[in-house]
Amino acid sequence: MSEHAPPTQESEASTGKSTPTQVTDGSTAIVRALENAGVEHAFGVQGGAIMPVYDALWDSEITHITMAHEQGASHAADAYGVVSGTPGVCLATSGPGATNLVTGIADASMDSDAMIALTGQVPSHMVGSDAFQETDTTGVTAPITKHNYFASDSDTVGKTVGEAFALSETGRPGPTLVDLPKDVSFGETDRDPGEPTPPPGSTPTPAADSAAVDAAVAAIERAERPLCLFGGGVIKAEACEAARTFIHEYDIPAVTTMPGIGTVPEDDELCLSWAGMHGTGYANMAITHTDCLIAVGTRFDDRLTGGIETFAPEAEVIHIDIDPAEISKNIHADYPLIGDAATVLEQVHDAIETPPATREWVEQCSAWKDDYPMDYQTPEDEPLRPEFVVEAFDEATGDDTIVTTGVGQHQMWASQYWTYKEPRTWVSSHGLGTMGYGLPAAIGARFAADDSQDVICFDGDGSFLMTMQELSVAVRENLDITVAILNNEYIGMVRQWQDAFFEGRHMASEYNWMPEFDKMAEAFGAKGWRVDDYDEVADAIEGALEYDGPSVIDFHIDPRANVYPMVPSGGANGKFALTEEQL
Repeated sequence: MSEHAPPTQESEASTGKSTPTQVTDGSTAIVRALENAGVEHAFGVQGGAIMPVYDALWDSEITHITMAHEQGASHAADAYGVVSGTPGVCLATSGPGATNLVTGIADASMDSDAMIALTGQVPSHMVGSDAFQETDTTGVTAPITKHNYFASDSDTVGKTVGEAFALSETGRPGPTLVDLPKDVSFGETDRDPGEPTPPPGSTPTPAADSAAVDAAVAAIERAERPLCLFGGGVIKAEACEAARTFIHEYDIPAVTTMPGIGTVPEDDELCLSWAGMHGTGYANMAITHTDCLIAVGTRFDDRLTGGIETFAPEAEVIHIDIDPAEISKNIHADYPLIGDAATVLEQVHDAIETPPATREWVEQCSAWKDDYPMDYQTPEDEPLRPEFVVEAFDEATGDDTIVTTGVGQHQMWASQYWTYKEPRTWVSSHGLGTMGYGLPAAIGARFAADDSQDVICFDGDGSFLMTMQELSVAVRENLDITVAILNNEYIGMVRQWQDAFFEGRHMASEYNWMPEFDKMAEAFGAKGWRVDDYDEVADAIEGALEYDGPSVIDFHIDPRANVYPMVPSGGANGKFALTEEQL
């Protein structure tokens, strides 16, 4: 239902509305399919070709959140799915509505996030005629969806939508899309789509081959420096408990990828935080020196590995993944274990008879923490440090606080200086690196989160500018979210690279034309603060967290602040730089 709460039982009785939606045409079948899937929220923007579906939503208990832009709808749906563990739903009309979803669909594809997009389309007989607002949506989105569908029949469209929903969360998650010609949505039918069912053959076998497990276990048992690498797939598979049990049972240190943040509490003595280009020095040292890498639910992307030939150079690699296409795609797997992360971890756990002796290795990893601490200086005569802001928010909020971000330096600081203890509390754009992700993601996260959870969005000035129109949605819905803009008047990560690799030529990276974001927030109807000094930080954070509604704090930070450690692109993880001079 657009922009208003679901109908109460009293209002249903007085208006004669039925729940669930009675199937009379294609559009009501579409909505019934979503209801049968347990969908509670959907994000979208109205338009001509999708209008029949929106009309059917009028009688549904599904709460529809009208976003300011279709890209915002796709990011909100993506984040909703990340936090809730169920596929997010977004809707858009044909043509520009559908193409505006593309960035968010690509983002979900790169990060293996379950999401379903429903797009309107011109009537079937007009497809291919360059009709008003016609785009080949299935053609455009084929490379960035797990599968997409062109609905061709009103009798089957509901089942198709249910199948797309189920497929998005089956096996390795990912986005799906159903393109809905207007005549199919309008066409008469009384067929109930039933429960959502994935297509035959799409459900993978959860357990790995037992002989392959035995071979991998033998490698673990003979290892002297074993290390677990937990990726985002561990969280998606609800395998965090199995992962935590495994490392503590056998006293094996663990690192995560950025999408895997929260798999293991970062204050756990065995956790070395996350590895890769801007990961901790101690995580990258552990990867460089391990002799047995137990990698679970990771695709070994270049931001994690650096140079392929220098990644974990001394290690035998055990790779656990639900998707066989990821095995040896980037990093050769000596022991591939194809299956569900939780199931396979339990298989490996139960098969180990002689645990590796890891005491000296654990001590070495602990020593690296002391050697390469994540510390920084805060001179009173210099501008505000971004790391200080992140840590101040962390101290002021609970362990279950959800953090969303845009992309850039602020994203790295938010991932480095916040101590994450639970899965599904870190929500960001990883593989695609989408600036503007943070604010709409915070909106989606807010609808998925418990009321007791805080939702904090760390954004950069340039990133916030890309989707700040969604602040109007947060105000309209009175959403309790806090946006912390780490404002350095640059596209900060670009500026950092220009200083390091382009002789300091700041071509198109200086953003000293930024608006006053605190005043802009107030113009939207949100609460705004501007912070320039250390002694203003605590009061602004307290005020924003106490405010019952959307708030924006414009932190003017040191424009010279850089993100370290840093592994140069294609470099060796163990040769990370701690200063620009070391690059």
